[in-house]
Amino acid sequence: MGAIKEKFWLDDEKAVLVVIDVQEKLVPAMNADLYAQLLEHTNLLIEGFKALNLPIIATEQYSKGLGHTVAELDRAAEQCRIEKMAFSCCGEESFLTALEATGAKQVVIVGMETHVCVYQTVLDLLDRGYIVHLVRDAVSSRFVSDYENAVSTAARAGAVITTTETALFQLVKGAGTDGFKAVSKLVRQRTL
Repeated sequence: MGAIKEKFWLDDEKAVLVVIDVQEKLVPAMNADLYAQLLEHTNLLIEGFKALNLPIIATEQYSKGLGHTVAELDRAAEQCRIEKMAFSCCGEESFLTALEATGAKQVVIVGMETHVCVYQTVLDLLDRGYIVHLVRDAVSSRFVSDYENAVSTAARAGAVITTTETALFQLVKGAGTDGFKAVSKLVRQRTL
């Protein structure tokens, strides 16, 4: 695989989904449109990763104060839930251990807030040599300007900016497989 494809093409043997801090007490502060999009698309990604038997890690920032992962996405934490205090997931040793245990070299990032925990995690993962795919339609912030700036700056730092459907169809590679059938069914339900 060439360098371009290695970076821009998700590989089902190298990918992990990381769902960052989509927590109960943070939701009311989020931009409503960005959050609605995050909720729908993160659900699609979780279901797609589960259908393809790919690893998922969920994080929660100071859950004692901010609550747990929202009920609609809590199944993201079934495999692995990491409690953290640092904004960047990489500031938590148990996250790094869980990530290494997956064997993944490509990290698909969703969650909130785009310009804080998501952005700082993206930078730290890039600095550690991971290929990062930031799913622009599955991240949220309180303000659109912060969201836009974080996505733009993450791209300049080296993250691949992608969308939910692009990521899922890259992982299945082609039609005719059970994975394709499962993902195809999921995306047909998409409304946003």
